[in-house]
Amino acid sequence: MAKAHAKKSEILVVNQISASGLKRLPAERYSVVKEASDPDAILVRSQDLHAYAFGPSLKAVGRAGAGVNNIPVKALTARGIPVFNAPGANANAVKELVLAGMLLAARNLGPALDFVRGLGEAADLDRRVEEGKKQFAGVELPGHTLGVVGLGKVGSLVADGAIRLGMNVLGYDPDITVDAAWSLPSQVRRAVSIEEVLKSSHFVTLHVPLAERTRHLVNAKSIELLRPGAILLNFSREAVVDDAAVLKGLAQQRPRWYVTDFPTAALIGKPGVMALPHLGASTREAEENCAVMVVDQLRDCLEHGILRNAVNFPDAEMSREAPYRLAIANANVPDMLASISHALGKRRINIHNMLNKSRGEMAYTLVDVDSPVAGEALEDLRRLAGVLAVRYLPVD
Repeated sequence: MAKAHAKKSEILVVNQISASGLKRLPAERYSVVKEASDPDAILVRSQDLHAYAFGPSLKAVGRAGAGVNNIPVKALTARGIPVFNAPGANANAVKELVLAGMLLAARNLGPALDFVRGLGEAADLDRRVEEGKKQFAGVELPGHTLGVVGLGKVGSLVADGAIRLGMNVLGYDPDITVDAAWSLPSQVRRAVSIEEVLKSSHFVTLHVPLAERTRHLVNAKSIELLRPGAILLNFSREAVVDDAAVLKGLAQQRPRWYVTDFPTAALIGKPGVMALPHLGASTREAEENCAVMVVDQLRDCLEHGILRNAVNFPDAEMSREAPYRLAIANANVPDMLASISHALGKRRINIHNMLNKSRGEMAYTLVDVDSPVAGEALEDLRRLAGVLAVRYLPVD
């Protein structure tokens, strides 16, 4: 595919982004900086950008991870700016941590480690170890049921890993995609509700995005449905679980352990809580995978107008068939294609190929044309009702 012509684009890097990803931004085309008032694009991990003053040159934001709660997606969408993430790039890292969390809880390893640390250099160490270990007796995983709420990439991998450990798996996801359904192990039994999962499982693990309908998905009412002695794991998002409700449940051994990757002031030091410092994607491999994936998506967007894994616009990919390309972000409204065609036609610009994709209220249009597009024609397009942003991408 030919490269799009563009001046050297300024990429603002927020947080530490793996060098494996950044080296995919060639120096002759991109300037990678740590400070900028008006960059062409932003690469970010966990830094909160809600208070950031986005300049007029911004064309895209890339999140080197899955969640985008730290990015003001709605405000950027209104400007026609795609926000990319890297779904699945850190899935194996999260899966391994979930399985580790299950084992930590099942074998009471947290308090067991604390017990041994407290022994110090006791003269009767062997005797105290033998006497003390009885209180940490746990359970083995085979034959127990794992309930998986959310069967996306991570949930599917966790289900597969649990099956390989000899567990029964009960899965629930009302929004499961066709691709996810195909990748799901056939041994996973389908639950008809989250209530069924909570009632039937010895272990419950959550893998859902944070949205209004999933906020406090696990609350006081749902905690009461858990089996006595159940183990609850949250490697999804902090607010998916109501801290106050789970602490009240822990006092009644329902759940017996709460293992979470999201420590809060309310949870730290409380009996029955194993809180980790947000380690889900904290592996070298995951950081590299996320950075490479999101940088490649960012480059395709900046150079060719291609969208893959934008959380606020549809995927849109079209091979170039003409020297000049327009990328148009627009509201999903009637007659948009006709309006675009008319605006170009009256300027005697012939359309060689066109792609239009929609996703909810948003749509995205790629147009390859046979002749250069002057500034007046671009302004005609920008004035069309429903058009959010227009980018002109001629080839070198």
